Amino acid sequence: TARQIAALAGLAPFVRESGKWKGRAMVAGGRKSVRTALFLAALTACRHNPVLKLFRDRLVAAGKPKIVAVVAVARKLLTILNAMIRDQKPWQTA
Repeated sequence: TARQIAALAGLAPFVRESGKWKGRAMVAGGRKSVRTALFLAALTACRHNPVLKLFRDRLVAAGKPKIVAVVAVARKLLTILNAMIRDQKPWQTA
C-alpha cells in the first residue's frame, strides 16, 4: 500500500506522544538513501514540474511549513513512481 511504501522509504509521519505529552509528527526510519534521493528529487520537482509545484504552493498557502510541503511532494512523487512501475507507463501530466 502507499502507507507501507512511505514507511519503507522513511517518508511516513510518526507521532511522538506519551501520556498527556503530545509532540510533533516527524519522518524517520526507513531507508536513508531512498529518503535522501526522493527529497532531492522533490526539491527539483518543486521548481520544474508544474503539477508538483502547484501542489507544494497550495500546501504553503494553506500554512504548512515549506519543509513539510517538500516532504509531502516527496511522498506524492513516491506514489506516482510506484504507479508508473505498477502500470508500466511513462510519466503523463494529467
